[in-house]
Amino acid sequence: MNLNTEKLSPIVIFAYNRLDLIENTIEALKKCDLAADSDLIIYSDGVKNENDISKINAVRSFISTISGFKKISWNFSTKNKGLAKSIIEGVTEVLSHYNSVIVLEDDLAPTKNFLQYTNQALIQYENIPEVMSIAGYTPTIKPPSNYNYDNYFTQRASSWGWATWKNKWENIDWEISDYESFISNKKERKKFNQMGSDMVSLLKKQQKGTINSWAIRWCYHQFKNNLYTVTPVSSKVKNIGFTDEATHTKGAKNRFKTNIDKGNKTKFKFLLTPVLDPIFIKQFTAINSIKERTLNKINVTLKTLINKI
Repeated sequence: MNLNTEKLSPIVIFAYNRLDLIENTIEALKKCDLAADSDLIIYSDGVKNENDISKINAVRSFISTISGFKKISWNFSTKNKGLAKSIIEGVTEVLSHYNSVIVLEDDLAPTKNFLQYTNQALIQYENIPEVMSIAGYTPTIKPPSNYNYDNYFTQRASSWGWATWKNKWENIDWEISDYESFISNKKERKKFNQMGSDMVSLLKKQQKGTINSWAIRWCYHQFKNNLYTVTPVSSKVKNIGFTDEATHTKGAKNRFKTNIDKGNKTKFKFLLTPVLDPIFIKQFTAINSIKERTLNKINVTLKTLINKI
């Protein structure tokens, strides 16, 4: 597919206080095909506590020096919104000016063909109503030897490098107004967990206020409306944020290792009809199985104890 560089989707990055990570993210992004032809918009969240002031100032100083894109703009918040509110409001604002968007956080390194993949996918699936989003990340997948497509389908959106359209984003109920009827329905809870044994527990935590996640609410919207995510066979994104300052990925580095796309492919063959292939789904859901999540908690606990000793 030959892309019209005048109609590329904008890239949006959300940042907070980790200078080294956003530097690495921008460095990787600038190496992407189509980067120089793409608009870049960066949202920098405000200070949560005084210890972060110098870190945030350093991040914003760096943001002000970025070059290498068609157009660069940024929004420096004067108050701390938190990641969830920042993304919901930021993406909504960008989609008031554009039809589609490509989103990264400040701890994600895209592959060279990430923008080719996401832009092509946005065009291919724009008019397929069952498709909600494009994912950049996939856990390690071993497709059948005769599989000729560059994607498969899931019903769990990814927050690690993703893309969507205005008409898919604007219909989301971020308040989860039907939560009480859902949580009391055993059949519905079981169905929601088919894309990962952690789905219901994450939604419970969100509604109780113990976590603040935009992504689980997005996934719930997907579930309620029987929508699909286009997921790459080989990951177009690497998470580089497994540090002690990470909000959601602390201690999970080994669990989320994946087969990063190191090739030079710039034209992709997409499976267009949304379908859940059990061969892929079994592998996709494995990293969020009860077994894997339990082992990860044990490993994190042991590492913490060893470090204290």
